[in-house]
Amino acid sequence: MIKGEMPFLDHLEELRWRIIKSLISVVIFTIGAFAISDYVLHWLLLPAEHVNVQLSLQVLKIQAVFIIKLEIALIIGVIMSIPVILYQIWAFIAPGLHDSEKKYIWPLIFFAMVSFLVGGAFAYFIIVPYTLDFFLGLAPVNVSNNIALDYYFGFLLRLIIVFGIVFELPVLSVILSRLGLISPAFLRKYRRHAIVLFFVLAAILTPPDPTTQVLLAVPLVLLYEVTILISYIFNKKRKAKELAEEQS
Repeated sequence: MIKGEMPFLDHLEELRWRIIKSLISVVIFTIGAFAISDYVLHWLLLPAEHVNVQLSLQVLKIQAVFIIKLEIALIIGVIMSIPVILYQIWAFIAPGLHDSEKKYIWPLIFFAMVSFLVGGAFAYFIIVPYTLDFFLGLAPVNVSNNIALDYYFGFLLRLIIVFGIVFELPVLSVILSRLGLISPAFLRKYRRHAIVLFFVLAAILTPPDPTTQVLLAVPLVLLYEVTILISYIFNKKRKAKELAEEQS
């Protein structure tokens, strides 16, 4: 064994504790979020209150509101724990990284959190109101839009989470570019393949309707172009550094 190298079982033990710490963070934030779940519930109801068509939300199960509040608290707990989870991942792999790579961890964590929040905000303020108006507006005038409360929240939260995850694409680009696993030429070569894949993913991740699929696929395509730009910047820096090291 190389001096200073950690045994395999010790790696597993450290990984176990990293996972436990991440779960503890999720539990703590979830408990805290449940205490304010009524306020979050009201905030999530706002899109339904401002649609341009008639909409009535109904509770069809006795435990529906309680389950919704639990789901909201858990989702907030996971979102708020993203910095902790990313830090635990970094702490686990940090011993194998160079000092020049370690300095990117905190900006990367911040970038990942902001990207997720931007994606969720995009869904909440733009996608959700549009989809509600569009689909509820298709109902005939003699048909009432009576929607189960838990179904409404399932629809709303799924869109917010999906768009939040999708907007992490630039963060993934930074990581892969720093590792030298992708390049601008590679991304440009497979651009058309990526666009097809995005529309397939949009069809899987969104409700079964073409409008929402397009609304998800278009930001994915735009984020792919941003990914190419990020990859170009980081590859240029990496090549300049390698050239400087060869000349020194």
